[in-house]
Amino acid sequence: MTQNNHPTEKSNAMLHNKKGLIIGLANNSSIAWGIAQAAHREGAELGFTYLNDALAKRVTPLAQSLGSDLILPCDVNDDQQIDAMAAAIKERWGKLEFVVHAVAFAQRQDLQGNISATSREGFRIALETSAYSLIAVARALTPLMTEGGSMLTLTYYGSEKVVPNYNIMGIAKAALECSVRYLACELGEKNIRVNAISPGAIKTLSAKGIADFNSMLSASKERAPLHRNVTPSDVGELAAFLLSDRAASITGDIIYLDGGYNLLGF
Repeated sequence: MTQNNHPTEKSNAMLHNKKGLIIGLANNSSIAWGIAQAAHREGAELGFTYLNDALAKRVTPLAQSLGSDLILPCDVNDDQQIDAMAAAIKERWGKLEFVVHAVAFAQRQDLQGNISATSREGFRIALETSAYSLIAVARALTPLMTEGGSMLTLTYYGSEKVVPNYNIMGIAKAALECSVRYLACELGEKNIRVNAISPGAIKTLSAKGIADFNSMLSASKERAPLHRNVTPSDVGELAAFLLSDRAASITGDIIYLDGGYNLLGF
């Protein structure tokens, strides 16, 4: 993926002087990385989180390449870590203008076979990590968004239609999308917008957990009206707009970015 990472001229930068947090960056093939690059180019000052020491080794050099030294530990399933993250941001910046929530996880065995075979624990893990985490993060970070702002998360078409081997993640993404709508309604009075982007299939680290994912990529490219797969940089371009004041009247929406694939009936 090639992209100009130099910040846009200040007069044209959509996110000039805005401070934002990227939650869920894993590596340089992540959708979150495409978003981070676009946000940086548009003038944002960025902070990043990492789940554990292994991911810290990947996230830190990427963050530093965009001029960020605000790199915080955060397991989104641990309220104490979320609160500590919020406290660190408040101490450093005092406020926050946008948040990108790019977190999802399900056990590999729950992404194949029959949905009825999903264990109670597997259901809890998928829903807590992939959906509830947005609510938990919003609760902790909303007090820092004193001048309004934008929250953005990532979903997938498997929340609406049956996608082979997506299984419990489809249910989790449906819960995530519903959370977007309820949060948008609640936070609108604070001038905080909440939206989700629903990209087509993208080959990322997390996608490797989906059986026969390459077939999904091929089918998407073949059948989508634009006959191409989307990229993390495509998502980044849309995300930068949604995070900016140019999208000031957009909230509670699930916005497709899939080459038109979602239009098809068969």
